[in-house]
Amino acid sequence: MNEIMAKSILNKTKKRDPWFLDDYTVNPYSGCSFNCLFCYIRGSKYGIHMERKLGIKANAPELLEKALKLRGSKGDHGIIVLASATDPYLQLERETKLTRQLLEIILKYRFPVHMITRSDLITRDLDLIEQIDQTAILPKDLHGLDRGAMVTFSFSTLDDQVAKIFEPGATPPGDRLATLSVVSKAGFLTGTSMMPLLPWISDTTESLEFMFESFKENGAHYCMPADLTLFGSDTSNSKTLVLKAIEKHYPHLLSKYQSYFLNSNEMPKHYRKAFYQKMKALGSKYQLRNRIVSEY
Repeated sequence: MNEIMAKSILNKTKKRDPWFLDDYTVNPYSGCSFNCLFCYIRGSKYGIHMERKLGIKANAPELLEKALKLRGSKGDHGIIVLASATDPYLQLERETKLTRQLLEIILKYRFPVHMITRSDLITRDLDLIEQIDQTAILPKDLHGLDRGAMVTFSFSTLDDQVAKIFEPGATPPGDRLATLSVVSKAGFLTGTSMMPLLPWISDTTESLEFMFESFKENGAHYCMPADLTLFGSDTSNSKTLVLKAIEKHYPHLLSKYQSYFLNSNEMPKHYRKAFYQKMKALGSKYQLRNRIVSEY
């Protein structure tokens, strides 16, 4: 692990995303030990094994304190997404407690948060997140949201064996699902991002029915699905790594993946149209909205 002296920590987004409601993003770490093959931040900067180039932004608390004090004094209390380019609860967070330090500062200046994770460690910080939920000042232009904290768990599958292939460093999906239940029962606004779903692996009718049913049973309020997008041709890029994994573990699917991704970064238009129609139908069936704020 390398210590980094960051120049800034609070990033202002150009436009609030309708899924994640991000006015700001904060990333305590550089790189990610969850090592998901499909991750969009992959590339030569981190190499194939991203966990070997982890960086901790040692001065993040000081930078965030300064930034939120200024933003707060101007009344710019937008939603902070923690995190957008890494997970806020990497394994080393158990020791560094950097995310917890940042949450304490966010609470101090009354900013709302959206926590996005593939980890179960978030339960450690529910005390702070609950206080943020109760005291945060919400952005005036966002209607339909009356909570100061949101907790979203990311899934590409609910099959622990599939997850070992495509997101080898993350908390197993079964444990994540159990944590979703804990967070929901504690009274938080919580849900899932099915991002990305894997074609012919976790996007099958059987798999999707199981996922939606499981999320509903474990207290999810929303479910945000997305199809697979892959980038790059270098050895450390997501497209190369996913295709290599398909060749090794799902050779019968290789020709399908190659036909779609060798000359494109995304699934074809007809697939995406059918995909989102299916997701809309499943959301309606299980009464899970496809956005945190349905009116957005």
